[in-house]
Amino acid sequence: MGTLTAPPTPGFLSLVRHGQMGGVLLLGRWPSPAVVRQTTAALQQAACVRGEPLLIAADQEGGIVKRFPFAPPDLAPAALGTTTEAQAQASATAAALRDLGVDVDFAPVVDTPTSAKSFLGSRAFSHSAATNAALGPAFVAGLQSGGVAATAKHFPGLGQAGANTDLSSVIVRAAAWKLKEGLVPFRRAIQSGVQLVMVSSAVYPALDPSGLPAVFSPALETDLLRTQLGFTGVAVTDALTAPAAARVPHAATKAIAAGADLLVFGAERASEDAFATLRADAPKYPHLRARLTESAARIRALKAWLSAAGGPACP
Repeated sequence: MGTLTAPPTPGFLSLVRHGQMGGVLLLGRWPSPAVVRQTTAALQQAACVRGEPLLIAADQEGGIVKRFPFAPPDLAPAALGTTTEAQAQASATAAALRDLGVDVDFAPVVDTPTSAKSFLGSRAFSHSAATNAALGPAFVAGLQSGGVAATAKHFPGLGQAGANTDLSSVIVRAAAWKLKEGLVPFRRAIQSGVQLVMVSSAVYPALDPSGLPAVFSPALETDLLRTQLGFTGVAVTDALTAPAAARVPHAATKAIAAGADLLVFGAERASEDAFATLRADAPKYPHLRARLTESAARIRALKAWLSAAGGPACP
């Protein structure tokens, strides 16, 4: 998944036309609906040269994380007190995103903070796992009933993280029983049919003693997320340019091998390097080739779901 903070350059569109991206993430803060619409139209036109639309995503959580300040949600997640309110805000968000040409929202945050000092702040619905297990699926329902794919994040939970994984390497040292309490909102979101789950780059020794960040952990991405929680949709990584992931050689290969389907990089050069790494490594490893085939099928199933809901499709 490539990233943009402004309209695409000719070089970026060339990468899309040549099939080096399955999607694009819009980062930063975009100034107007017109600029976003022009950008998404140009991206999809380039993608359709190959006959397959892109996934176009944004972090439109509400509150302090809104790529489109002119669009809903009008309230921060922490200000949503009822399931009715959460679903209504998400429904309005879906309508706005569809109008902009964005079909995936990297929201809601279903982490459960255990401290008032959590870096998540108002991005989380509450400090109660039970409340998050109700409000998260309501937000998912509002988005997905409007034809926008929702994303439960950041699996298996950043509620007990001592720092932001985008800025530093993080080890979540909580006991297994405490971490499993934080899985309840993820389980409920999965049961509600959420289309994507975003996997964090933190390390969880109590759940996987290997010391691997979650994005590289088969124990978390395959055994826990897929087998135990029954998730069958698209597993997307948190940014692989984050400190804990960026220092790992062949990060793209290791993330796919662990169970990820869609890889996010916060810098374009890193995205291009990851594509080259996968192309070089795939002939060497049968397991990687099998995982790439599996991931491509999940991503195409997501695109088909979006198209059936009136989303992007190529002529």
